[in-house]
Amino acid sequence: MTIGSKLAWDDTVLPFQLDVSDMRGRVARLDGVLDGILKQHDYPPQVEALVAEMALLTALIGQTVKLRWKLSLQVQSNGPVRMIATDYYAPTTEGEPARIRAYASYDEERLQGSDPFAQIGAGYFAVLIDQGKGTAPYQGITPLAGDSLRRCAEDYFAQSEQLPTRFKLRFGKSTEKGGVEHWRAGGVMLQHMPKASPFMAQGEGGGDILRPADLIDGEEGENWNRVNILLDSVEEMELVGPVVTPTSLLVRLFHEEQPRVFDAQAVRFGCTCSEDRVRQSLSIYSAKDIGTMTTDDGIVTADCQFCGAHYELDPASVGFEAGQDGDA
Repeated sequence: MTIGSKLAWDDTVLPFQLDVSDMRGRVARLDGVLDGILKQHDYPPQVEALVAEMALLTALIGQTVKLRWKLSLQVQSNGPVRMIATDYYAPTTEGEPARIRAYASYDEERLQGSDPFAQIGAGYFAVLIDQGKGTAPYQGITPLAGDSLRRCAEDYFAQSEQLPTRFKLRFGKSTEKGGVEHWRAGGVMLQHMPKASPFMAQGEGGGDILRPADLIDGEEGENWNRVNILLDSVEEMELVGPVVTPTSLLVRLFHEEQPRVFDAQAVRFGCTCSEDRVRQSLSIYSAKDIGTMTTDDGIVTADCQFCGAHYELDPASVGFEAGQDGDA
């Protein structure tokens, strides 16, 4: 792969279809997106790995939502890592990049060991889809289980959506010859998708926890097992390395399944925070409440948990009593 083609595939999600087995999926490569997400915070290594994995899952799952929709993934737990939240903002028009942001909340003094998933306790994995004004948001949750966020996502689709789903993910810090250390990730998502699913969108162009294998049998089950055996043959450097393009990877893995690719979706790090949004969030408070939020320097401050943006506001200009005469 040339440098130019490598850059062309970085921070993209490529949707595909396997005609023989009637499966759909995505291949994702993240580079600058992860750097944009992680450089905003000084996370411990275990937390950093969890956020990277969650961001990669968000890119793979988010590509299915329609224009102008927003997909959010959340993990809530009673463990040292209390919450991981990610957002995927679909493009507003065709051809624009999607935007991803992510952050984690954790108790550093409770972190133990080097295993990232061991920092997550009991809780749930949630998927939320905001379809815009005038529509009810879609939400589904499943208990946290398994040994990774990847496994939690697979269980979510099996339990809540009745969709057999598999992920192969690789992520970590990479140092290419002559370059600097940076985060890089790659993954493949496979899904046996019925038309009734809310996740049915396809790219444009050319009780007990259920497991994916519990949902299909007969010929469909044989197809599912076959493509998963092929997927399991993928190598780490094929997912994250600068040598194999996503299209070449699909041919190598699934050439007998007649892979068909659609238009790739570019993704970028992006946050929607702004001073106006901060003011809006403070508009429910009285002047007395705002007073309790005011610092010794006479300002109200707010920090975005996703991007680290810092806002300083005049307390007289925020809250629902802003601008009113105090003697009225």
